[in-house]
Amino acid sequence: MKKWYIYFVAMIAVFALAACSTDNKEGYVTIQIDEVAQKMKDGYVVLDVREVNEFAEGHIPGAQNKPLSMLQAADFTELSKDEKYIVICRSGIRSQTASDILQIEGYSIINVAQGMSSWTGDVEK
Repeated sequence: MKKWYIYFVAMIAVFALAACSTDNKEGYVTIQIDEVAQKMKDGYVVLDVREVNEFAEGHIPGAQNKPLSMLQAADFTELSKDEKYIVICRSGIRSQTASDILQIEGYSIINVAQGMSSWTGDVEK
């Protein structure tokens, strides 16, 4: 009986450690806001999934706007599967939903845990 218990506890520990991984279970990585600038230097395009009016109030220079509402409506126009995207929103909630959608559709993406509310770099309007 004791061997079974040890095996059971070991399996629970393995599953718990797997759940704590920095890679998202959906198959994409989530980074912190302070890593965005480096990823841009590495060739990633910032994909801002806030609504058009939010984007117009200020966004990361060079960012592309594709609101989550459009992605949820299966509108992927102006996106390229040849690009690598950093997905960002205001606080990190919508970007995770957008990342889930884009991952399923076969886009190369990195999600940002925070959002524009935490961005301290330059913005353009």
